[in-house]
Amino acid sequence: MVFYTCGPNEAMVVSGFCRSPPVMIAGGRVFVLPCIQQIQRISLNTLTLNVKSEKVYTRHGVPISVTGIAQVKIQGQNKEMLAAACQMFLGKSENEVAHIALETLEGHQRAIMAHMTVEEIYKDRQKFSEQVFKVASSDLVNMGISVVSYTLKDIHDDQDYLHSLGKARTAQVQKDARIGEAVAKRDAGIKEAAALQEKVSAQYINEIEMAKAQRDFELKKAIYDLEVNTRKAESDLAFQLQVAKTKQKIEEQKVQVQVVERTQQIQLQDQEIMRKEKELEARIKKPADAERYRLEKLAEAERMKLITEAEAEAESIRVKGEAQAYAIEVRARADAEQMEKKAQAFQQYQEAAIVDMLMEKLPLIVDEISKPLTKVNKIKMVSSSGTEVGAAKITGEVLDILNRLPETVEKLTGINISQTMQKKPGRMS
Repeated sequence: MVFYTCGPNEAMVVSGFCRSPPVMIAGGRVFVLPCIQQIQRISLNTLTLNVKSEKVYTRHGVPISVTGIAQVKIQGQNKEMLAAACQMFLGKSENEVAHIALETLEGHQRAIMAHMTVEEIYKDRQKFSEQVFKVASSDLVNMGISVVSYTLKDIHDDQDYLHSLGKARTAQVQKDARIGEAVAKRDAGIKEAAALQEKVSAQYINEIEMAKAQRDFELKKAIYDLEVNTRKAESDLAFQLQVAKTKQKIEEQKVQVQVVERTQQIQLQDQEIMRKEKELEARIKKPADAERYRLEKLAEAERMKLITEAEAEAESIRVKGEAQAYAIEVRARADAEQMEKKAQAFQQYQEAAIVDMLMEKLPLIVDEISKPLTKVNKIKMVSSSGTEVGAAKITGEVLDILNRLPETVEKLTGINISQTMQKKPGRMS
């Protein structure tokens, strides 16, 4: 008898003498009788299958290629499934078992792809994987194989159909992303503006509350200050009033004292007046009469003095007037004699003397004629018929006036200066 063991990933099948039906032991030990009994092993390892379906036409006739990953194994815990697996795979290697399972899975995968659209497979991979898992599991379980898991690994095609779907989806996603970003920015801006508004409103409300509190404080302070100042003013006025009343009483007392003193002074003055009257009667009245007489005499003497002085001053003025009159008379006589001599000289020389006198006064006459021109600031000269203009013109007009002087003298005195000058032997000294 030989003792055999196997691990948990392996099952032993003992058949032969006394082993009908065969004994299946998964992960255990067993005694085998050589020659009359046979022992076989079957692997319970998990097999990873790469299920590929190339260019399978979908429901709408679009060829696509799908790759799935499946995990399968022979179920050793279930006696029925283990028995079915032993019947089908006992004596086969793992590769052979994997190939059988792969072919089965690939067939079910292709069948399900033919009943679905590309969009359904592409968009809902979970549904596709569940259908493949469900259909393949129900078929493989009869072989004693359980599908541990199935996952869709890859979907692709040679017509760029999926790429076109991806573009549309990408564009949609990008559009949704831009819209979402714009909406997010808008919402963020709105929330930011609302937050800023709430902040500003809260700030304004805070400032308003502070202003109200300040106002209430100022009003209450003003009211309290008014009350304090009123009480203080009332106190000050009451104090001043009391002081005034006290001063008034003191003044009244002083006045009463002054009245008493004045009354006493009046009485004393009356007595003094009576005494002085008697004293005046005795000492001053009679001497006053004598003094009045003396003053009257002095006044009379002063009057006589002033009269004498006035008479003397009048006499002095009269004498001065006579002296001045005499001086005037003497001066007048001298002037008369001088005039008489001039008259005699004029009578003697007649026209020659007059002409000589005119010649002496001629410079003064010329000066008086030209004097107005010295006060002129500006002269405008207008020329006509080619006459002279400027200083020569003015000088000519002055000389023209002088040329008319003899004619004027002749009209006034009847003396022709030009003829007299021709007859005159020389200037009179």
